[in-house]
Amino acid sequence: METILRPLIVTGGAIVLTLIIGWATDLLLRKAGERHRDTPLWGLLRRARLPYHLVLCTALLSGSHDQAGLPEEYRGGVDRVLALVLIGSAAWLAIRIARAVVETSYARYANAREHRDPARVRRVRTQIELIMRVVAAVVIVVAAASMLLTFPAMRAAGASLLASAGILGIVAGVAAQSTLSNMFAGLQIAFGDMVRIGDIVVVDGEWGTVEEITLTSLTVRTWDERRITMPVSYFTSKPFENWSRGTPQMTGTVFFHLDHSAPMDAMREKLRDILRACPAWDGRAHSLVVTDTTPTTIEVRALVTAKDADDLWTVRVTVREQLLRWLVEHHPHALPRVAAADAVQPPDRFDRPATPHDGAARSPFGGPGTDRGRPATGTADAEPPAH
Repeated sequence: METILRPLIVTGGAIVLTLIIGWATDLLLRKAGERHRDTPLWGLLRRARLPYHLVLCTALLSGSHDQAGLPEEYRGGVDRVLALVLIGSAAWLAIRIARAVVETSYARYANAREHRDPARVRRVRTQIELIMRVVAAVVIVVAAASMLLTFPAMRAAGASLLASAGILGIVAGVAAQSTLSNMFAGLQIAFGDMVRIGDIVVVDGEWGTVEEITLTSLTVRTWDERRITMPVSYFTSKPFENWSRGTPQMTGTVFFHLDHSAPMDAMREKLRDILRACPAWDGRAHSLVVTDTTPTTIEVRALVTAKDADDLWTVRVTVREQLLRWLVEHHPHALPRVAAADAVQPPDRFDRPATPHDGAARSPFGGPGTDRGRPATGTADAEPPAH
């Protein structure tokens, strides 16, 4: 009976003590958060309650399992399980604490008045995300190695593993060449300020916003809510458009194909009225000019400006829609059409009096004295001779 009660009492006491300590710690963090509302550190630390409880409970059980009176054949297995849980929960807690500290530093940086530049804030955000991924990867690798070293067989094989580390490193480097190149490309993107989270980019003809950057891949959210995931090495080896690089202000164009009789002066006035009524136009510049001509149409280009890519899209579609509607309602002759009427003769064709040579020139037979085989002695309007 004692062999059952003692382990239960020790385990229950460790759990109760863990809950009491955890509740007291959470209460202190809550009080600190209410007292310092300008920093999110204490609220972020409260999210680490679960790994914190696991570390406390596992540590208490590891320190008191001798008093539990476990049989000798079970002590080795229990010790190893507790060590594995303690290592895993400690790594989990370390990652949560590092995340809380980094997020707090980023929040202070983003909220500072001297750092209100959106491009700089996005760059810092990108760097923080990649740094946290590197820290998490290092902690996980160290925790996994520590777990493996708890097994005697793995400790015995440690010397041989270290001896063959050079060969294994070469083999691993050749096998994971693409993965390593993507990892270094991710670090280059983060600290080289090539592309940042929130940037508007055009990749392979797809327009979208950078949503996530990891050590090996980058995700772009397109305008129609699709996600395009590609290796980060793409951005270090191929050209791409970054519309958020530098100033976000942009200039756009709207093209119209119209008839040669289009009223250009009236169109310029209408374009100015449309832009003044459009909130997305930033007021920097606008123009409307003829950029090309064909035998049947002219190409008219309207130039507009906006403070960013989203507003530029709104301005362009507004100008295109309202200007076309205005042309249809007030100047339908300016729209392109297919010319099916007879060609207009030159003016001197009707003003010059007819001469005898005109009939010869118009004769389909080419003879100077004939008109469709009729003798030249008569005229086209002469009456036939009487019999």
